[in-house]
Amino acid sequence: MTSTSHPRDLRTELESLTTEAFRPELADIDRLPTLDIARLMNGEDATVAGAVAARLPQIAAAIDAVAERMTRGGRLVYAGAGTAGRLGILDASECPPTFNTDPSRVVGLIAGGPDAVVTSVEGAEDSRDLARADLDALAPTPDDTVVGISASGRTPYAIGAVEYARARGCLTIGLACNPGSPLAAAADHGIEIVVGPELLTGSTRLKSGTAQKLVLNMLSTITMIRLGKTYGNLMVDVRASNDKLRARSHRIVALATGAGDKEIEEALTATDGEVKNAILTILAEVDGPTAARLLEESGGHLRAALAAVG
Repeated sequence: MTSTSHPRDLRTELESLTTEAFRPELADIDRLPTLDIARLMNGEDATVAGAVAARLPQIAAAIDAVAERMTRGGRLVYAGAGTAGRLGILDASECPPTFNTDPSRVVGLIAGGPDAVVTSVEGAEDSRDLARADLDALAPTPDDTVVGISASGRTPYAIGAVEYARARGCLTIGLACNPGSPLAAAADHGIEIVVGPELLTGSTRLKSGTAQKLVLNMLSTITMIRLGKTYGNLMVDVRASNDKLRARSHRIVALATGAGDKEIEEALTATDGEVKNAILTILAEVDGPTAARLLEESGGHLRAALAAVG
Protein backbone atom coordinates (compact mmCIF):
# COMPACT_ATOMS: atom_id res chain seq x y z
CA MET A 1 0.00 0.00 0.00
CA THR A 2 1.33 3.44 -0.94
CA SER A 3 1.72 5.86 1.96
CA THR A 4 -1.18 8.30 2.35
CA SER A 5 0.11 10.35 5.30
CA HIS A 6 -1.26 13.86 5.55
CA PRO A 7 1.48 16.44 4.76
CA ARG A 8 1.05 18.02 8.21
CA ASP A 9 1.40 14.62 9.90
CA LEU A 10 4.52 13.90 7.87
CA ARG A 11 6.04 17.26 8.77
CA THR A 12 5.43 16.55 12.44
CA GLU A 13 6.99 13.11 12.11
CA LEU A 14 10.07 14.45 10.33
CA GLU A 15 10.54 17.19 12.93
CA SER A 16 10.79 14.50 15.61
CA LEU A 17 13.66 12.70 13.87
CA THR A 18 17.24 13.24 15.00
CA THR A 19 18.43 13.17 11.40
CA GLU A 20 16.09 16.04 10.52
CA ALA A 21 16.88 18.30 13.49
CA PHE A 22 17.77 21.96 12.86
CA ARG A 23 20.99 23.27 14.35
CA PRO A 24 20.70 27.01 15.01
CA GLU A 25 24.43 27.30 15.72
CA LEU A 26 25.04 26.60 12.03
CA ALA A 27 22.49 29.09 10.70
CA ASP A 28 25.23 31.38 9.35
CA ILE A 29 27.37 28.63 7.84
CA ASP A 30 26.98 30.10 4.36
CA ARG A 31 28.78 33.25 5.56
CA LEU A 32 31.88 31.39 6.75
CA PRO A 33 35.18 31.06 4.84
CA THR A 34 35.40 27.85 2.80
CA LEU A 35 38.16 26.41 4.99
CA ASP A 36 36.04 26.90 8.12
CA ILE A 37 33.11 25.09 6.51
CA ALA A 38 35.43 22.27 5.48
CA ARG A 39 36.72 22.03 9.06
CA LEU A 40 33.16 21.86 10.36
CA MET A 41 32.27 19.07 7.92
CA ASN A 42 35.43 17.16 8.75
CA GLY A 43 34.69 17.44 12.46
CA GLU A 44 31.17 16.14 11.88
CA ASP A 45 32.45 13.21 9.83
CA ALA A 46 34.95 12.30 12.56
CA THR A 47 32.03 11.42 14.88
CA VAL A 48 30.57 8.78 12.56
CA ALA A 49 33.03 5.98 13.37
CA GLY A 50 32.21 6.33 17.07
CA ALA A 51 28.50 6.04 16.35
CA VAL A 52 29.18 2.84 14.41
CA ALA A 53 31.42 1.53 17.21
CA ALA A 54 28.51 1.82 19.63
CA ARG A 55 26.56 -0.73 17.55
CA LEU A 56 29.31 -3.27 16.79
CA PRO A 57 27.72 -6.11 18.82
CA GLN A 58 24.49 -5.79 16.81
CA ILE A 59 26.45 -5.57 13.56
CA ALA A 60 28.50 -8.67 14.40
CA ALA A 61 25.40 -10.68 15.33
CA ALA A 62 23.79 -9.74 12.01
CA ILE A 63 26.91 -10.71 10.06
CA ASP A 64 27.09 -14.14 11.70
CA ALA A 65 23.45 -14.75 10.79
CA VAL A 66 24.03 -13.61 7.19
CA ALA A 67 27.12 -15.81 6.79
CA GLU A 68 25.28 -18.86 8.10
CA ARG A 69 22.64 -18.47 5.42
CA MET A 70 25.03 -17.61 2.61
CA THR A 71 27.00 -20.76 3.44
CA ARG A 72 23.81 -22.64 2.53
CA GLY A 73 23.61 -20.80 -0.81
CA GLY A 74 21.51 -17.85 0.28
CA ARG A 75 21.69 -14.33 -1.13
CA LEU A 76 22.28 -10.93 0.45
CA VAL A 77 19.77 -8.36 -0.81
CA TYR A 78 19.87 -4.65 -0.05
CA ALA A 79 16.73 -2.52 -0.41
CA GLY A 80 16.47 1.23 -0.05
CA ALA A 81 15.41 4.49 -1.64
CA GLY A 82 17.53 7.44 -2.75
CA THR A 83 20.99 7.59 -1.19
CA ALA A 84 20.34 4.46 0.87
CA GLY A 85 19.37 2.48 -2.23
CA ARG A 86 22.40 3.75 -4.15
CA LEU A 87 24.73 2.73 -1.33
CA GLY A 88 23.26 -0.78 -1.37
CA ILE A 89 23.74 -1.05 -5.12
CA LEU A 90 27.32 0.21 -4.79
CA ASP A 91 28.17 -2.39 -2.15
CA ALA A 92 26.54 -5.19 -4.13
CA SER A 93 28.27 -4.23 -7.38
CA GLU A 94 31.70 -4.31 -5.74
CA CYS A 95 31.41 -7.87 -4.42
CA PRO A 96 32.04 -9.73 -7.73
CA PRO A 97 35.36 -7.99 -8.54
CA THR A 98 36.52 -8.13 -4.92
CA PHE A 99 35.44 -11.62 -3.91
CA ASN A 100 34.69 -13.36 -7.23
CA THR A 101 31.06 -13.82 -6.21
CA ASP A 102 28.34 -14.48 -8.72
CA PRO A 103 26.45 -11.19 -9.31
CA SER A 104 23.26 -12.89 -8.19
CA ARG A 105 24.62 -13.56 -4.68
CA VAL A 106 24.67 -9.94 -3.48
CA VAL A 107 21.92 -7.77 -4.98
CA GLY A 108 20.93 -4.15 -4.58
CA LEU A 109 17.32 -2.97 -5.03
CA ILE A 110 16.43 0.72 -5.25
CA ALA A 111 12.95 2.24 -5.17
CA GLY A 112 12.09 3.22 -8.72
CA GLY A 113 14.42 0.71 -10.38
CA PRO A 114 17.76 1.26 -12.17
CA ASP A 115 16.81 4.76 -13.36
CA ALA A 116 16.68 5.87 -9.72
CA VAL A 117 20.42 5.31 -9.38
CA VAL A 118 21.10 8.55 -11.29
CA THR A 119 17.76 10.40 -11.15
CA SER A 120 14.99 10.92 -8.64
CA VAL A 121 11.91 8.76 -9.21
CA GLU A 122 9.09 10.65 -7.54
CA GLY A 123 6.95 8.73 -5.08
CA ALA A 124 8.83 5.44 -5.38
CA GLU A 125 10.11 5.50 -1.81
CA ASP A 126 6.55 5.81 -0.48
CA SER A 127 5.40 2.46 -1.86
CA ARG A 128 5.51 -0.73 0.20
CA ASP A 129 3.89 -2.54 -2.74
CA LEU A 130 6.78 -1.61 -5.02
CA ALA A 131 9.24 -3.17 -2.58
CA ARG A 132 7.22 -6.36 -2.43
CA ALA A 133 7.06 -6.57 -6.22
CA ASP A 134 10.82 -5.99 -6.55
CA LEU A 135 11.56 -8.71 -4.00
CA ASP A 136 8.97 -11.09 -5.41
CA ALA A 137 10.84 -10.99 -8.73
CA LEU A 138 13.82 -12.50 -6.89
CA ALA A 139 11.71 -15.37 -5.47
CA PRO A 140 13.21 -15.06 -1.96
CA THR A 141 13.83 -18.15 0.17
CA PRO A 142 14.52 -18.64 3.91
CA ASP A 143 18.26 -18.82 3.14
CA ASP A 144 18.23 -15.23 1.83
CA THR A 145 18.87 -12.07 3.82
CA VAL A 146 17.15 -8.76 3.07
CA VAL A 147 18.65 -5.55 4.46
CA GLY A 148 16.34 -2.55 4.52
CA ILE A 149 18.33 0.70 4.49
CA SER A 150 16.85 4.06 5.47
CA ALA A 151 18.44 7.00 7.27
CA SER A 152 15.10 8.08 8.73
CA GLY A 153 14.10 4.50 9.51
CA ARG A 154 10.58 5.27 8.28
CA THR A 155 10.88 4.91 4.48
CA PRO A 156 7.91 2.76 3.33
CA TYR A 157 9.93 1.06 0.56
CA ALA A 158 12.59 -0.18 3.01
CA ILE A 159 10.04 -1.20 5.64
CA GLY A 160 7.90 -2.93 3.02
CA ALA A 161 10.91 -4.91 1.81
CA VAL A 162 11.74 -6.08 5.32
CA GLU A 163 8.13 -6.95 6.18
CA TYR A 164 7.64 -8.93 2.96
CA ALA A 165 10.98 -10.72 3.34
CA ARG A 166 10.28 -11.65 6.94
CA ALA A 167 6.90 -13.05 5.96
CA ARG A 168 8.68 -15.24 3.41
CA GLY A 169 11.02 -16.59 6.11
CA CYS A 170 14.10 -14.57 5.10
CA LEU A 171 16.55 -13.19 7.62
CA THR A 172 15.95 -9.44 7.86
CA ILE A 173 18.14 -6.51 8.92
CA GLY A 174 16.97 -2.92 9.36
CA LEU A 175 19.71 -0.29 9.05
CA ALA A 176 18.65 3.18 10.17
CA CYS A 177 20.12 6.35 11.68
CA ASN A 178 17.39 7.24 14.17
CA PRO A 179 16.65 5.56 17.50
CA GLY A 180 13.39 3.66 17.91
CA SER A 181 12.83 3.41 14.16
CA PRO A 182 9.96 1.43 12.58
CA LEU A 183 12.49 -0.16 10.21
CA ALA A 184 14.66 -1.60 12.98
CA ALA A 185 11.53 -2.76 14.82
CA ALA A 186 10.30 -4.60 11.72
CA ALA A 187 13.54 -6.56 11.27
CA ASP A 188 15.11 -9.56 12.99
CA HIS A 189 18.25 -7.49 13.49
CA GLY A 190 17.83 -3.76 14.01
CA ILE A 191 20.97 -1.65 13.58
CA GLU A 192 20.51 2.02 14.43
CA ILE A 193 23.58 4.20 13.92
CA VAL A 194 22.62 7.47 15.61
CA VAL A 195 24.88 10.11 14.06
CA GLY A 196 22.80 13.11 15.11
CA PRO A 197 21.63 16.15 13.13
CA GLU A 198 23.30 16.83 9.80
CA LEU A 199 25.42 19.87 8.92
CA LEU A 200 22.76 20.76 6.35
CA THR A 201 19.36 20.17 7.92
CA GLY A 202 17.94 16.85 6.69
CA SER A 203 20.75 16.15 4.20
CA THR A 204 21.14 12.50 5.13
CA ARG A 205 23.61 11.78 2.35
CA LEU A 206 26.18 13.29 4.73
CA LYS A 207 26.84 11.65 8.13
CA SER A 208 23.96 9.20 7.76
CA GLY A 209 25.19 8.14 4.32
CA THR A 210 28.73 7.73 5.62
CA ALA A 211 27.49 5.61 8.52
CA GLN A 212 25.45 3.39 6.19
CA LYS A 213 28.46 2.94 3.90
CA LEU A 214 30.64 1.89 6.84
CA VAL A 215 28.08 -0.67 8.02
CA LEU A 216 27.50 -2.08 4.53
CA ASN A 217 31.29 -2.41 4.13
CA MET A 218 31.28 -4.52 7.29
CA LEU A 219 28.26 -6.62 6.33
CA SER A 220 29.68 -7.68 2.97
CA THR A 221 33.40 -7.79 3.78
CA ILE A 222 33.21 -9.68 7.06
CA THR A 223 30.59 -12.04 5.67
CA MET A 224 32.97 -12.84 2.81
CA ILE A 225 35.81 -13.39 5.31
CA ARG A 226 33.55 -15.84 7.17
CA LEU A 227 32.80 -17.59 3.85
CA GLY A 228 36.51 -18.18 3.22
CA LYS A 229 36.87 -15.60 0.47
CA THR A 230 40.12 -14.35 2.05
CA TYR A 231 43.32 -15.83 3.45
CA GLY A 232 44.43 -13.55 6.22
CA ASN A 233 43.87 -10.10 4.74
CA LEU A 234 44.52 -11.23 1.18
CA MET A 235 41.76 -11.38 -1.46
CA VAL A 236 42.51 -14.90 -2.60
CA ASP A 237 39.17 -15.74 -4.19
CA VAL A 238 40.03 -14.06 -7.47
CA ARG A 239 40.83 -15.43 -10.89
CA ALA A 240 43.51 -13.87 -13.11
CA SER A 241 41.45 -12.99 -16.19
CA ASN A 242 43.20 -9.84 -17.46
CA ASP A 243 46.64 -8.19 -17.23
CA LYS A 244 45.86 -6.18 -14.10
CA LEU A 245 44.34 -9.16 -12.32
CA ARG A 246 47.22 -11.38 -13.40
CA ALA A 247 49.69 -8.96 -11.84
CA ARG A 248 47.59 -8.69 -8.67
CA SER A 249 47.16 -12.47 -8.53
CA HIS A 250 50.92 -12.99 -8.81
CA ARG A 251 51.50 -10.57 -5.94
CA ILE A 252 48.85 -12.22 -3.74
CA VAL A 253 50.39 -15.67 -4.27
CA ALA A 254 53.83 -14.22 -3.49
CA LEU A 255 52.61 -12.62 -0.26
CA ALA A 256 50.83 -15.81 0.82
CA THR A 257 53.65 -18.24 -0.01
CA GLY A 258 56.94 -16.38 -0.33
CA ALA A 259 57.59 -18.37 -3.51
CA GLY A 260 59.69 -17.13 -6.40
CA ASP A 261 58.34 -15.81 -9.70
CA LYS A 262 58.89 -19.04 -11.66
CA GLU A 263 57.13 -21.24 -9.10
CA ILE A 264 54.23 -18.80 -8.88
CA GLU A 265 53.75 -18.66 -12.64
CA GLU A 266 53.80 -22.46 -12.81
CA ALA A 267 51.24 -22.71 -10.01
CA LEU A 268 48.90 -20.18 -11.63
CA THR A 269 49.20 -21.98 -14.96
CA ALA A 270 48.47 -25.34 -13.32
CA THR A 271 45.34 -23.96 -11.65
CA ASP A 272 44.00 -21.97 -14.62
CA GLY A 273 44.72 -18.70 -12.82
CA GLU A 274 42.80 -19.55 -9.63
CA VAL A 275 44.75 -17.79 -6.88
CA LYS A 276 43.43 -19.82 -3.95
CA ASN A 277 44.24 -23.06 -5.76
CA ALA A 278 47.69 -21.82 -6.74
CA ILE A 279 48.53 -20.98 -3.14
CA LEU A 280 47.43 -24.44 -2.05
CA THR A 281 49.58 -26.20 -4.68
CA ILE A 282 52.63 -24.35 -3.36
CA LEU A 283 52.03 -24.53 0.39
CA ALA A 284 50.67 -28.09 0.42
CA GLU A 285 52.91 -29.32 -2.42
CA VAL A 286 50.00 -30.86 -4.34
CA ASP A 287 49.00 -30.71 -8.00
CA GLY A 288 46.20 -28.57 -9.44
CA PRO A 289 43.42 -31.21 -9.45
CA THR A 290 44.24 -32.19 -5.86
CA ALA A 291 44.12 -28.54 -4.79
CA ALA A 292 40.70 -28.16 -6.42
CA ARG A 293 39.40 -31.27 -4.65
CA LEU A 294 40.74 -30.20 -1.25
CA LEU A 295 39.14 -26.78 -1.60
CA GLU A 296 35.83 -28.27 -2.62
CA GLU A 297 35.89 -30.59 0.38
CA SER A 298 36.68 -27.68 2.70
CA GLY A 299 33.88 -25.50 1.37
CA GLY A 300 36.34 -23.15 -0.27
CA HIS A 301 38.22 -22.31 2.94
CA LEU A 302 41.95 -22.26 2.21
CA ARG A 303 43.01 -22.61 5.85
CA ALA A 304 40.78 -25.67 6.26
CA ALA A 305 42.20 -27.21 3.08
CA LEU A 306 45.75 -26.65 4.34
CA ALA A 307 44.85 -28.20 7.70
CA ALA A 308 43.40 -31.24 5.93
CA VAL A 309 46.74 -31.86 4.23
CA GLY A 310 48.44 -31.65 7.60
